[in-house]
Amino acid sequence: MLSRTTEYALRAAIYLAKAGTENTTAQRIAEATKVPEGYMSKVLNTLARAGIVNSQRGPSGGFTLTVPPAELTMLRVVESVEPLPRIKKCPLELEEHSGELCPLHRVLAELANGVEAKLSSTTIAQLLDTPVVPLGENPACDFPVLYTKIDKPADAAPSQQTPGSNKDAT
Repeated sequence: MLSRTTEYALRAAIYLAKAGTENTTAQRIAEATKVPEGYMSKVLNTLARAGIVNSQRGPSGGFTLTVPPAELTMLRVVESVEPLPRIKKCPLELEEHSGELCPLHRVLAELANGVEAKLSSTTIAQLLDTPVVPLGENPACDFPVLYTKIDKPADAAPSQQTPGSNKDAT
């Protein structure tokens, strides 16, 4: 339903929300969210053009959210990457469907409206506040895992201290 690029953008937004005000590199975000680094860089640049993230160059540079997670809806992230398809007229351009959508396209339009409603009513902060329910015997995960500046994500265990996770910091 949503493209891979759109899901990657949502993963990045969640990661950056959890990181708080700490500048985070595209490489670190890509590693933590299991997205190829080059692909993540393109996604982050798209989010930056949409005003959702800030990009800072240099040794202490990286990406941060420009919108508070409690105000950033999933819909805003999705629409910045790939707008949801809307059916406003018969895609077949049939004359007999000029006044209203046929039953098939009416149902498809209603589905799109339902997706839009859910995405617009769900914030990135709500996603972070929702516990992960374990599947089978596996313990619940803490996605996305954040790394401190001195950790080496490929070989190091995740940091117990997660920047930006202090809810009183706002």
